[in-house]
Amino acid sequence: MSRAIGLMSGTSLDGVDVALIETDGEAVRVIKGHNNFLEPLGPTGYRGYSDEEKALLRAATKDAEVILHPGDRPGRLPDAEVFVTDAHAEAVERFLAENGLTASDIDVIGFHGQTVIHRPDHRISVQIGDGQALANRLGIPVVSDLRRADVEAGGQGAPLVPVFHKALAEASGFTGPVGILNIGGVANATLIDSKGGVIAFDTGPGNALIDEWMQEREGKNLDDGGRTAARGRPDEPLLAWLLTHPFFFRKPPKSLDRNWFSHKLAGQLSTEDGAATLTAFTARAVARALDHAPEIPTRWIVAGGGARNGELVRLLNYHLRAEITTADAIGWSSAYLEAQAFAFLAVRSQKGLPITFPSTTGVREPITGGSLATPEA
Repeated sequence: MSRAIGLMSGTSLDGVDVALIETDGEAVRVIKGHNNFLEPLGPTGYRGYSDEEKALLRAATKDAEVILHPGDRPGRLPDAEVFVTDAHAEAVERFLAENGLTASDIDVIGFHGQTVIHRPDHRISVQIGDGQALANRLGIPVVSDLRRADVEAGGQGAPLVPVFHKALAEASGFTGPVGILNIGGVANATLIDSKGGVIAFDTGPGNALIDEWMQEREGKNLDDGGRTAARGRPDEPLLAWLLTHPFFFRKPPKSLDRNWFSHKLAGQLSTEDGAATLTAFTARAVARALDHAPEIPTRWIVAGGGARNGELVRLLNYHLRAEITTADAIGWSSAYLEAQAFAFLAVRSQKGLPITFPSTTGVREPITGGSLATPEA
């Protein structure tokens, strides 16, 4: 078993998640407690972004819209890349200190970086962050750039977490049909059928539109608990129109750039009604995923920031009509599941094991990915 740290900074642009797990790249070490409730895989940590840092990342994401080649860094992107690398280094250094660990205790780091553009149909998916600089500063091998090989081979480059979802479901003793829904800035689903087959794809917007709406209208980073949305009424004609977007009719595998939809579409609505509309959009987009399910899941496990949005979870219960639980309720981690996944993927990458598959990204055959950086003397 390797001790691996995973790092994730998602499209919600809130901060850096840090998670430590032990894995051989095929199974994860878990401790089962009462009624098979899983004890945490390992310690976790977080380094939030300040408003100024978030503004830099938003500016860099806007500047990234003109990228034509993966190595392009126009506008604010060079500054943002230095910041992302330094922020992740700070997050790991703090995490190690808080947990009484040193660099020699860690075998590898899985570094996702910050996605600034994702257009796999043009064979472009850019996550900024310098893996070599991170390895040099921390003195720990770093696996980064985990999407590129898949995109260059014709895959969607996303979602990457399904192979970890399946390992975690197996460790928990779950059998299909089960759905694992991760709601970050963008939402993605892993569907495991009763024979163990897996398909995965982005379902549509996650928290990004809701967060941006609340930032613009209230100066808040999110709709805490979904309380604003719960006071509003969704605009049904707008919802019906949004769900005619060609993305929802494409068969999986498929992935989404967070900029394909804008919160400004709800611009004429009240704050409450706009929040209600965007929250309902996320939930109904997930429900549309059932159009592509080989078997309808009888159980859904919800993770990511969206798992803390009570109104969103209520709507998912209504539309999915299945047993729904949050990751935290079964001993998984709603907040750190993706960080754990990138630790798992780093170990798989080191061993040359596949991290993407035809049924998860549309790549022609299972392939590995990632770029390994070892600390330079």
